[in-house]
Amino acid sequence: MSRSIDELLLYLDSLNVKFRVDGDRLYCNAPQGVLSPDLSTQLRERKQEILKHLTSSVNLQPIVPVPRNTNLPLSFAQQRLWFLNQLEPNSTTYNLPFAVRLTGTLNMPALEQSLNEIVQRHETLRTTFALVNGQPIQVITPTLTLKLSVVDLQEYPITKQEAEVLRLAVQESQLLFNLAQGPLLRTTLLHLSEKQYVLLFTMHHIVSDGWSIGLLIKEVTALYEAFCKGQPSPLSELPIQYADFAAWQQNWLQGEVLNTLLTYWKKQLGDNLPVLQLSKNYRSSEVKTSQEERQSLILSKTLSQAIKKLGDSVGTTLFMTLLGAFKVLLSWYTGDKDIVVGTDIANRNMIEVENLIGFFVNQLVLRTDLFGNPGFSDFLQRVRKVCLEAYAHQDLPFEKLVSALNPKRDFNQTPLFQVKFILQNAPIHSLEVSNLTLASLDLENPVGRVDLLLELTDTEQGIVGLLKYSKDLFDTSSMARLLNAFETILSQIVVEPAINLNQLEKIVIISDKEYQLSEERKRKEKYQQKLSIIKRKVIGISTEVEK
Repeated sequence: MSRSIDELLLYLDSLNVKFRVDGDRLYCNAPQGVLSPDLSTQLRERKQEILKHLTSSVNLQPIVPVPRNTNLPLSFAQQRLWFLNQLEPNSTTYNLPFAVRLTGTLNMPALEQSLNEIVQRHETLRTTFALVNGQPIQVITPTLTLKLSVVDLQEYPITKQEAEVLRLAVQESQLLFNLAQGPLLRTTLLHLSEKQYVLLFTMHHIVSDGWSIGLLIKEVTALYEAFCKGQPSPLSELPIQYADFAAWQQNWLQGEVLNTLLTYWKKQLGDNLPVLQLSKNYRSSEVKTSQEERQSLILSKTLSQAIKKLGDSVGTTLFMTLLGAFKVLLSWYTGDKDIVVGTDIANRNMIEVENLIGFFVNQLVLRTDLFGNPGFSDFLQRVRKVCLEAYAHQDLPFEKLVSALNPKRDFNQTPLFQVKFILQNAPIHSLEVSNLTLASLDLENPVGRVDLLLELTDTEQGIVGLLKYSKDLFDTSSMARLLNAFETILSQIVVEPAINLNQLEKIVIISDKEYQLSEERKRKEKYQQKLSIIKRKVIGISTEVEK
């Protein structure tokens, strides 16, 4: 599918492909496996066109270091989290926990040295927040030494160790941070056996995000390997710090720049943003708590490849294709034809911030209608247009958008949307470094203030995911039906991409009825099995009595 140069660059940006221009040379940095043969060919053939476009574009003012002897402002995203923390200081909603399993011979001093090097390297990990003249500011501690806390679990039986690891991980993730005192990073090492460990991390979202977690693991690995060999840090010096970005953002995002972004989003979202009618499936609940449940989704490799092939044929990324299917699902589930879904975007468009730990992630509000009964492939073009335009206007902080639209506030919900969709890159399953293997350990992160979150991950084995939902609002059976219907939609659109949405909905309705009947049969069979066991026990007791 032929694209304009603007569309091509926005499409590549959605794939996290970054460019750097040096004179007449064009450098491209892309995640592994992202550039298909077709995209690589387009880049070669349109190199001069891309160069001309990038060099003729109005360049953003570069981010430069600001003096540290002045009050350092918060970024717009930080301001929102700081304000929420003032309203609800006992909430752990914005704690970001993650864990790494370590297998092999651990050099404890090298690990602790690596962690402290990262704390010294990234000012945001040494940052606290103070109130001066009624305004929050960042306060950066010149030095901070982390002492790695070690918990010995070697005496636990192997059968109970994993349960204890998860218990301690959850316990750690629920400990409060004090934004005024810090530190806003905690680390704990669980010692399981001579060559088995689990390293727990918890950061507050105000100084970190998902990208930062991957960056931290990458830097710990590089530093640990160097320090084990007695070598200095191999990491290049950072040109700026997060506080410099925050000051730059406050200065840049005003006047014409701000008005242009606000004009687009106000036009796109309108004054009366629709609210998804999820309530018909809610259990009655006066107060929504932070309790959540989750159900998993595993798509076959064959279906996953077919979904990607469909996207390639109509010019949509995997994210856009899956989002389109998810919006069809929500329309069937709610009966609404005007669907609003939130998503995260890394928001690291400038090369200076790519290697910084900090709170950069932004939230985009994606509104797409299903009116007119289009074919699914035509509907995907609507989704594609909305996504590309949103990417082009992603620099408006979510906080500014909320302030401009001023929707009715509900402290238990994220403003502007109740449902969120995220597509993650394949996680790093394991890393080998200096006689040690590092592997990520899945922890239950809270769903936050949204009611429903579908988080998918593209892996070598196929697309997998988690449906996370508020335990107070949804029941298990409804969410199981939702996942079954989602897989039905995906299976149908790869076979018949042009199928109109009304016909697709009819297929989903039939599939859902069959699924419910199947589940009912399973429940009855299970009940009969239990009843038979009880009867056998009763007969056995009667026989003993007669004897």
